[in-house]
Amino acid sequence: MACFNLITWNIQWGRGCDGIVDLERIVATARSLADFDVLCLQEVASNFPGLPGSSGEDQPALLARLLPGYTPAFGAATDVLAPDGSRRLFGNMILSRLRVVQVFRHLLPWPVDPEHESMQRILVEAVIEAPFGALRVMTTHLEYYSAAQRAAQVERIRELHAESARRARLESARDDSDGPFRGMPRAASAILTADFNFRPGDPLHGRLMAANGAEVPAFRDAWQWRYPGVPHPPSLGLFDRGQWPEPYCCDFVFVTDDLCVRIVDVKVDQQSDASDHQPVVLTLDGDGR
Repeated sequence: MACFNLITWNIQWGRGCDGIVDLERIVATARSLADFDVLCLQEVASNFPGLPGSSGEDQPALLARLLPGYTPAFGAATDVLAPDGSRRLFGNMILSRLRVVQVFRHLLPWPVDPEHESMQRILVEAVIEAPFGALRVMTTHLEYYSAAQRAAQVERIRELHAESARRARLESARDDSDGPFRGMPRAASAILTADFNFRPGDPLHGRLMAANGAEVPAFRDAWQWRYPGVPHPPSLGLFDRGQWPEPYCCDFVFVTDDLCVRIVDVKVDQQSDASDHQPVVLTLDGDGR
């Protein structure tokens, strides 16, 4: 059986529990877990020397060099001016060794919440040519402090998913010209990964899986589908007890219900201390049918 492997991981700008920023360690750890087709990363930085352990390295460029043969798609949620006139970037990244048809970078809502500090968030979406057809892979990192902002971001993700699924139905009506109006393949089938900053019992977890229209495939929690009744393993605070006194799960993989039959396994690595989060591996049956 051919397999499709995806890893999602909040890498904390490559900073391990030893305080050292090491992107080579991140890539080596990911490679040790699976022969991945797609790597989804949260908290990727460029020109942010103020982040602990960082020298301000251009991490999107470094990761692209460390993974030749993979198409990089970086989306900056934060894009600010540095004192020297350069740009400082912070966001999420998808790297795919499968063909990437198109990429979208969706800024998520950031409603004013004077009670909490917060930052802009982004959803990066890559439409890839999976062995079993067109597939949208999305990764994001929802707001940590503000529950109101996090809820608004979940609603926007639902809207974007519904819009994409409906647009996929227009495949036969695409513009075939060679200009910017040319229609590219979209897909209703999707994988959504993130550090969601909510726990499995949070209402927002259920909200992401709620019905979203007759023509829109619903999201399912891949772990719950593969291991019904088994609690999610912790994905945060397993080794870094300074920041996180209690380990818990906030990193999930959701798949549209049409992909559930392809789920071979879902694993939350419990060994790596290369970040404060644990990588999550999704394996799908990749046979084209």
